[in-house]
Amino acid sequence: MPTGRVTCMKIAFGCDDPNELTRFVADELRRRGHDVDVFAPEQWPEVARRVAEAVADGPADQGVLFCWTGTGTAMAANKTPGVRAALVWEPWIAEGARRWNDANVLVMSSQRLTPETATQILDAWFGVEAPDPGEAANIARLAELERLYRANTPPER
Repeated sequence: MPTGRVTCMKIAFGCDDPNELTRFVADELRRRGHDVDVFAPEQWPEVARRVAEAVADGPADQGVLFCWTGTGTAMAANKTPGVRAALVWEPWIAEGARRWNDANVLVMSSQRLTPETATQILDAWFGVEAPDPGEAANIARLAELERLYRANTPPER
């Protein structure tokens, strides 16, 4: 498990259906010193778009999203160029997503996790200080694929 400490970040936070867990996570992020911008509940594609755009356009350093399974908001967020949203249900996945994929939007299920597991996921996610330098070429390739598809030029296979 990572041991690093992350300084205060601006976090874009959204969910389609607030509940005890989503409120707990937002409060936990604030308790850790982060500036949390909570987007009003909307249908999951819209709240995911708004959080993703906040991350991609720069006002937010990271994003945190919830929906029932987490799948829908992860899919919607990943439509935004520059966003690397990861659906996470275990701490080791959070750490790997940050370390090896430079993920910038954490997505969780609002129905599956306990506050204890969510806390462990936050520890793992924010404990990674920087992506693995050995993955820089792979992360750059993701950005290249985004550019190719935006230009409607599929990459050579």
